[in-house]
Amino acid sequence: MSIHNCPELMDAIQKLGFLPLLTSSILGFSADEMVAPECRYVVRDDGGWEWPLWKWKGPVVTEGNCVYGKFFEGKAGFISQEWWPDFCNYRRSVHPVPERDSIEDTILLILSTNGSMITRDLRKACGFNGAKMRSRFDSYVTRLQGACRIVTEDFVYPRDKHDRPYGWGWALLTLPETLLGREACQCERSPEESFARIMEHLSSLLPDASQRQLTKILG
Repeated sequence: MSIHNCPELMDAIQKLGFLPLLTSSILGFSADEMVAPECRYVVRDDGGWEWPLWKWKGPVVTEGNCVYGKFFEGKAGFISQEWWPDFCNYRRSVHPVPERDSIEDTILLILSTNGSMITRDLRKACGFNGAKMRSRFDSYVTRLQGACRIVTEDFVYPRDKHDRPYGWGWALLTLPETLLGREACQCERSPEESFARIMEHLSSLLPDASQRQLTKILG
């Protein structure tokens, strides 16, 4: 598979169901490894950069019928809406609901109240304002994404004096129930059945991957 543009990436996510953004522990199983060479990260002579794949993330998340977050070994990736109920069902079974009044519970409550927030604003709202608090807070958010309790709704970019977007962008975080609706986060199967179904699907897509590799990437 060779992906040359944003629509082709959207199609690949729908066909595969699961797709890490960057290199995963399974060789070849990532969008970055599937895109054509000209779509990968390049540093320009003027010191700037071009990375078509990175720029496609926003349109894919908002228009591609998929869910985006740090789902694969703590790294970002896409899951089609078709497979989301099973993935959410399994992941939430192995990551219990945060304890009441815990930091994770506070994060979810603030997001629920506000609908969606960029990471920086969410961090401040949760009181993580110290100089060394960013990485600590990000670890909580990463765990909540891995538990399918937070997803990325879109990406927000700062703008220069000419009103042009620049930089890497900020993730706009929300709850999957807010983004997709509560029914999309429910599944009629047991978590064990969802896991078996996903494993069977990935085994057919990645015949060279071991059961251990597949289990690891699914968390």
